[in-house]
Amino acid sequence: MTHRYTDQDPEHYERPRRRTRPRTKERPEHTDAVDALVLTVDRGRFTLRIGDRKVMAVKARPLGRKGVVVGDRVRVVGDTSGEDGTLARIVTVTPRTTVLRRSADDDDPVERVLVSNAEQLVVVTALADPEPRPRLIDRALVAAYDSGLRPLLCLTKADLADPETLLSTYRSLGVPWVVTQRGGDLSEVREHLTGRISVLVGHSGVGKSTLVNALVPDADREVGHVNAVTGRGRHTSTSALMLPLPGGGWIIDTPGIRSFGLAHVDPDTLIEAFPDLDEMTEECPRGCSHGRGEPECGLDTALAAGTTDPDRVESFRRLLEARERTPGD
Repeated sequence: MTHRYTDQDPEHYERPRRRTRPRTKERPEHTDAVDALVLTVDRGRFTLRIGDRKVMAVKARPLGRKGVVVGDRVRVVGDTSGEDGTLARIVTVTPRTTVLRRSADDDDPVERVLVSNAEQLVVVTALADPEPRPRLIDRALVAAYDSGLRPLLCLTKADLADPETLLSTYRSLGVPWVVTQRGGDLSEVREHLTGRISVLVGHSGVGKSTLVNALVPDADREVGHVNAVTGRGRHTSTSALMLPLPGGGWIIDTPGIRSFGLAHVDPDTLIEAFPDLDEMTEECPRGCSHGRGEPECGLDTALAAGTTDPDRVESFRRLLEARERTPGD
């Protein structure tokens, strides 16, 4: 039997094999990486602070689907000069001390990290124009307690309404508060913010951007207006932004929120934020949520014995119920 091709035929020769380097699990150590702080995120581009300069960066491919959010402390390589047209690469995200999370809604268990490494959650709400939304305040407080953040109520537009009506609702929880008005003295607010990393949340139109501009004069955040028909504000901030405070510390301004999903919050985590109440639930049956109507709940036992403040228990249970309500109002 004769071969179809001879040694002289081109078809006889093998095709050249691809010369590729074998894959390796070893990753570069990036010993030349420098520390940076994420100030804002915009469509896959990250504005970082390195020393006293701002640097644009992208996420390195080895990070995969790992998210990078405002407040993250990262390590970067590449061009970190900060000059126009330069781009560094984020190669490492330092472990976070805290994360502020929410789910899209209460039927969505997926957690979305909004900011990281904050120490304080400032819930900004107007006393009028637009009217306060206590349910949204409750949900923000739940998120703060769940994340291990110190909550602070910041009530704006005090020239339009008496703050006492709203404060009476939260006084039993021991939530610290400050009251402001347009053009008023902000020294008390600065006292709470100085030296801390604080994230500001609130629905549109409550005066959050006005407050940020007053605290950081060169922030230049766009100020929105309240719709006279709906009583709701217009979104002005479209992404979170981290800003240094003149007296020390940082604030993170976030876009106006209209919902705060809490599907990820565990009732046991929430009650741990209230050590005095948590101590009373040690003998609760397994699976007790500590809410109203739970059989043999330790909170009810303490109420019957008169050994706890009824207003405090009521306020805690209101926060607990906030997990079950619709994410909006």
